[in-house]
Amino acid sequence: MSSGTGRLAGKVAIITGASTGCGPVMAELFVAEGAKVLLSARREELVLEAAKNAGPGAIGMRADVTNEDDVRAMVDRCMSEFGQVDIMLNNAAAPGQDKFIWEQTLENWNATIAIDVTAAMLCTREVLNRSMLERKTGSIVNFSSTAGWSAPPRKSHYVVAKSALRAFTKSVAGEVGPMGIRCNCLVPGGIETDLWVNWGKRMAGEQGITFEAWKAKSLDGVALRTVSTPRDIANLALFLASDESRTITGQSINCDAGGVMIG
Repeated sequence: MSSGTGRLAGKVAIITGASTGCGPVMAELFVAEGAKVLLSARREELVLEAAKNAGPGAIGMRADVTNEDDVRAMVDRCMSEFGQVDIMLNNAAAPGQDKFIWEQTLENWNATIAIDVTAAMLCTREVLNRSMLERKTGSIVNFSSTAGWSAPPRKSHYVVAKSALRAFTKSVAGEVGPMGIRCNCLVPGGIETDLWVNWGKRMAGEQGITFEAWKAKSLDGVALRTVSTPRDIANLALFLASDESRTITGQSINCDAGGVMIG
């Protein structure tokens, strides 16, 4: 599909946390649907490779989105290369270290909040000020987790961060809605990435069972008895980024095969 056609034709997107997992998959899909895309991540070699794989119209750069100067440089680069920002995918995240609350450290807590929440604020603020407010258009997508609903043990830092993103989404949506800008929150459950598999293997080891047995057990309460792929997440991100969802804002939308049902 050429850059002149597609569901995102003429649009420019920034994707953070784009070196591994869902980021590169979203970038590839967005480019295929006609967007120009800037991928950013802390691991420069990986994000440059992901941008190359995404195809013409994608560029990559190193950025630590917990750092204000890096966020400004990221948006500067996008504006200088493409002239606008239409879509901001706040995908950067870190799970932190699993700790019971009585073991929790301030370092673990603050580091998780910084990348999972504060970074989304910084990126949102910059793209609004640099492009979206003036042009009165834009779609911001934050990436939460169903852990923010289910509150698994040893993850108080992560649960609080991912819950906060849902509240942040509503706050932003209410403020920028009158300017024609939307903000939604994509809430994945398990995603079959290396990170999820490695975590599952560690959980299985702690329980003294095989990874396959742990996976089956973890899917007992999931309606579709399956795990999302990065492409499943990318498909929903595409919908929320595109004009097809033009009257959807302030929403937190689960993509978890029916593991958590809100309503």
